[in-house]
Amino acid sequence: MPAAPTHHPQCVLVTGGAGFIGSNFLLKMVPRYPDVRFINVDKLTYAGNLLNLQSIEDAPNYVFVRADIADRNAVLRLFDRYRFTTIIHFAAESHVDRSILAPLAFVESNTLGTVVLLEAARRAWGDSSTDRRFFHVSTDEVFGSLGEESCFTLDTPYDPHSPYSASKAAADHFVRAYAHTYGLPVTISNCSNNYGPYQFPEKLIPLVINNALEKRAIPVYGTGQNVRDWLHVEDHCEAIDTMLQYGAAGATYLVGGHGERTNLDLVRLVLDLVDEELGRIPESSRRLITFVSDRPGHDFRYAIDARYIRETLGWQPRYTLNDGLRATVRWYLSHREWLKQVLDASYRTYYETQYANR
Repeated sequence: MPAAPTHHPQCVLVTGGAGFIGSNFLLKMVPRYPDVRFINVDKLTYAGNLLNLQSIEDAPNYVFVRADIADRNAVLRLFDRYRFTTIIHFAAESHVDRSILAPLAFVESNTLGTVVLLEAARRAWGDSSTDRRFFHVSTDEVFGSLGEESCFTLDTPYDPHSPYSASKAAADHFVRAYAHTYGLPVTISNCSNNYGPYQFPEKLIPLVINNALEKRAIPVYGTGQNVRDWLHVEDHCEAIDTMLQYGAAGATYLVGGHGERTNLDLVRLVLDLVDEELGRIPESSRRLITFVSDRPGHDFRYAIDARYIRETLGWQPRYTLNDGLRATVRWYLSHREWLKQVLDASYRTYYETQYANR
């Protein structure tokens, strides 16, 4: 890690802080940095869950604001009210299947929302952007699909294949354009598939865990041979903290977990861990696997070469895939009430009851 920080956050706008990665980030950073103010702005779509943040909701350095980042007037009011020194932009529609069904929603949130934030930051910071930083959290899916060998590198050209990845690629390009044209101090990270606590159960790993609990069929696309690199969300949050404080303005970092598995192997591994934790007959839950028609335009393989962040900032993942998955399975098994509230949507009443009189 470099000897001295390159950025000193003071008042941080966290977009999408009630979502999966954003809430994990806030749960770690709000108590870690009591002298830093964190303003969590979230639209509270179906995947935004304030129950995730109960342990910090009364922290003196934390504020929640319900707003849509694609609403220019709402965003400008936020910038006028708070003197943001830092933006950490998590907010995004992220489920590929949903993007295939409703692509415009992804353009509005992921692309337009990013441009609204960039324009507000440019307006607020002007030319005196000393010690300001716009940190944009992106995905490896912008690079398209790999064959059986090689990895995504900083030189890999963009080749998005889904409405989701196309909307994120457009956002990445706008972030770089604002840096080049206006001198906005930006940092971009492209990460591999995240997993861990508080992930909405439409995503693969919590879906497998929940369906195994209920002994329901577990859908696997095609033959299950598509490959993903898996990164524990806590490792990702530590990487963001490191990149934010020590990374270079204008730099891009690739963040991976060294956890490549085919989808089928991953599902089997998660099911075996569930069986072990519940005392079931070993491998008995594998019979729940059901192969379904492949997703349109399904990318074959993602893998990240994370040498640059390791060599320049000293970051590397703490979790192996096996250890991270075991910790994740144990978390979901010990938080069944959270899972129930998410699945029956009762978590959505929390905002109204908790914040109605605030």
